[in-house]
Amino acid sequence: MSNLREQPLGFTLMELLLAMGVSAVALAAINALFFSAVRLRETVVDAVDRALPLEQALTVIRRDLQGVMLSPSTNRVMSGDFRVGDVSSIGFSDRVQIELYTTTGVLREQEPWAEVQRVTYRLREAVGQNSGAGKELVRGVTRNLLATITPVPEEQVLLSHLAALEIECYDGMQWRSSWDTTQSDTNLPVAVLFRIHTAEATPETRPIELLVPIQVQVSAQETATEETP
Repeated sequence: MSNLREQPLGFTLMELLLAMGVSAVALAAINALFFSAVRLRETVVDAVDRALPLEQALTVIRRDLQGVMLSPSTNRVMSGDFRVGDVSSIGFSDRVQIELYTTTGVLREQEPWAEVQRVTYRLREAVGQNSGAGKELVRGVTRNLLATITPVPEEQVLLSHLAALEIECYDGMQWRSSWDTTQSDTNLPVAVLFRIHTAEATPETRPIELLVPIQVQVSAQETATEETP
């Protein structure tokens, strides 16, 4: 028979304390990693939520400018004019900052309108639940361009919490804050710049800028042909 004593089963107190210590350190590390991941996710979601309306607004503005129209004739009911500055537009009691005719209208069976629509952009004081929180960028759309009565434009708030909106047109040599094809400007600008200032901006914050080249131009020959009786 062996005289060796059987080893006791189980863990010693020192082993238990060591295992508990290692487990506590591991749980603390996992807890810190988990909450860091949660905070990172919330930060990303907030950033996306803030950026999404801005991206959508810039996409709408870009599409309107890329589809801009200008008729070479003096009868511009359906393809209108292009005006930037302090503009008086049909259907608005106050002034707008840009009025243009564009081909971004959606064709639907139940609506007898063409794809050409009159679009305006203006900055107004916030109303409703956003009242007092800066200004709103509002897009106005008129689909029925041949209405016998003054049409009421459909308005959509694209952005809120804004401080200012600047629109400039490039004529090939310089940037101008006004443009009017009903007056001395016989053609569209070469490019249009939207500069948006947010209400939360700091002195170090740069404004949001959207530069859109204008591809459609009316030649002098076409204009002369239309005006010849």
